[in-house]
Amino acid sequence: MSKSRWQPYPAYKDSGMEWLGKIPARWEMRQLKYALSRNDSGVWGEDPDGDGTTVLRSTDMTVDGKWAIVEPARRKLSVAEYASAHLQVGDLVVTKSSGSALHLGKTALVTSEVEALDGCFSNFMQRLRPRTGFESGYIYWIINSPIGREQLNYLGSTTTGLANLNGSVIGSICIPAPGIAEQRAIAAFLNRETAKIDTLVAKQERLITLLQEKRAALISHAVTTGLNPTTPTKDPGVPWLGEIPRHWEVVVLKRLASIRYGLGQPPTESETGTPLIRATNVKHGRIAESGMMYVDPTHVPESRDAELRAGEIIVVRSGAYTGDSTIVPDEYAGAIAGYDMVISTRNGFSPYIAWQLLGPEIYELQFSFHKLRAAQPHLNAEELGSTLVVFPPEPEQRAITAYLDRETAKLDTLIAKAREMIERLQEYRTALISAAVTGKIDARGIEHKEHAQYESEPLQ
Repeated sequence: MSKSRWQPYPAYKDSGMEWLGKIPARWEMRQLKYALSRNDSGVWGEDPDGDGTTVLRSTDMTVDGKWAIVEPARRKLSVAEYASAHLQVGDLVVTKSSGSALHLGKTALVTSEVEALDGCFSNFMQRLRPRTGFESGYIYWIINSPIGREQLNYLGSTTTGLANLNGSVIGSICIPAPGIAEQRAIAAFLNRETAKIDTLVAKQERLITLLQEKRAALISHAVTTGLNPTTPTKDPGVPWLGEIPRHWEVVVLKRLASIRYGLGQPPTESETGTPLIRATNVKHGRIAESGMMYVDPTHVPESRDAELRAGEIIVVRSGAYTGDSTIVPDEYAGAIAGYDMVISTRNGFSPYIAWQLLGPEIYELQFSFHKLRAAQPHLNAEELGSTLVVFPPEPEQRAITAYLDRETAKLDTLIAKAREMIERLQEYRTALISAAVTGKIDARGIEHKEHAQYESEPLQ
């Protein structure tokens, strides 16, 4: 953060907390419980026999504490339950139970729009209501800052033995406490500045979406119409495919390749050794090294031919990434295929077939038929082998492959830059929040000579 834009306070003192360091001279450190008039758990009630009452859950908020209410739960509550858990503007709702450290402790602020739902909050949530002298918006930013979330994650694990929170744990975290007017100024500053950052992030996310759409369209056009726009075309008799070059064929994949499964049982993991390519490593035609596991090659189950050869194609068979695929590059020859499928093409057709599998004609139109048949997406070798492939002569395959290698690489570079920009903006956002709520920068937007009106204000 630029020191010319964000200035420090004129004087600091030791906070008494080694992990926090110094805070502005007029600030105090308080346990959160002393800032609250209410710190209570929610309700769940019974299945409704009519419309019921809206009961908000952890799934109704994002990881960074924003509301994302799409289909809220409706429950039958008693009069006492409704009265005890009814939400009002300024309440804070904290997730106190989650299997993910990212979600544990996330906190949303009840706005007028949320209050208008006339709802309550679930028993896996905790409601905090600040007392007089403490600003809801400031406490919201404190809890969602690194100093708040890290305390909650640490105390939630060491106090309960599990990644769970309760009212006592939440109330025990330590917060820097300036006066109420200064709290409001800090909250307003962070509302304004993070909104600007969020707008920039949204623009980069939109750019990524557009680039990905362009990438898909590029692949689709190349593998269904070729590179010569003047080539005579024909109707292949496949309604969703459209016209293709007259001399091309439409064939089922099993005519061009054999398909086998990877591992049938878990291997022995190792810190080093042979890479294990799992579904999470398959990313739209690339192998992602992030999260790569390694196995002891001397203890790999022998029930299947799981060793990969360069030029083979991995296709994800189940889960959220079903149907995604990648060709195996030379550097991963000898790696082990996880629980997915492996395509071995005949006569060197692999690079072209790999691009075909990434095109919407297969990935979206054909694979989706199988993915939608159950709650858990799944694709098997028979279904994959029955996939229709648009197949040109080998010279055109090579030309199309070279063209797509070159052009998608340009788009992938732009996508990577946009993602890097998002990461930098999010890091800056986190740093700005942390700096503002800990007093490392003066977020009041006034000159130091005007600080007296805040410094003379007693903390209630």
